[in-house]
Amino acid sequence: MPTATAEQIKQWLDEYAILIRRHAAELTELDRLIGDADHGANMQRGMERVQKLNAAEFADSAALLKRTGMTLVSSVGGSSGPLYGTFFIRMASTIAEAEDETNLIDAATLGKALREGVAGIAARGKAEAGDKTMLDVWYPALDAYDEAVTQGANIHEALVAASTAAETAAEATIPMIARKGRASYLGNRSAGVKDPGAASSVLLLKAAADTFTPVK
Repeated sequence: MPTATAEQIKQWLDEYAILIRRHAAELTELDRLIGDADHGANMQRGMERVQKLNAAEFADSAALLKRTGMTLVSSVGGSSGPLYGTFFIRMASTIAEAEDETNLIDAATLGKALREGVAGIAARGKAEAGDKTMLDVWYPALDAYDEAVTQGANIHEALVAASTAAETAAEATIPMIARKGRASYLGNRSAGVKDPGAASSVLLLKAAADTFTPVK
């Protein structure tokens, strides 16, 4: 069965850091329009610290993901740190339950871990679908991932499906009226701008699709 390795977890995080740095100004501009104007800068600072983590110092990918989450909670301002931090910490718990001495993660396990991470975001942010948050990207992306796995897709193929669904879903947040977070203070004026968290979530899934290739 195609699997992902622990090394690819670190590669995924590093690739996400690169994409965040490349798109930091864009993310901050989106946040300037409907938020605190710091999403890109905050995420860049947090992911640069994650990038400095040495994978060799961790026993397995679960431990690395947990430290990633803790790093983001402690270094990223606003709501993004707690939300993304919780995502990775919850992912770590799921992978820890399934990961064996080979440190190989199959497609079903990765999908379950992603979904548990998103459940953590929903609980931490007290948000749901339709609130114009990153959840409006994650739910359709997870559904696309699970459907691809059901059809026999490998990890890379399932992540490509999730990433494609995420891009479409992020665009769909533009006409939405925010019901959570700082953007909700704007009421109807929050419509017309892509949710910043949705945009950064797309980058996380794109990084995953670019990184996780099946290992026989």
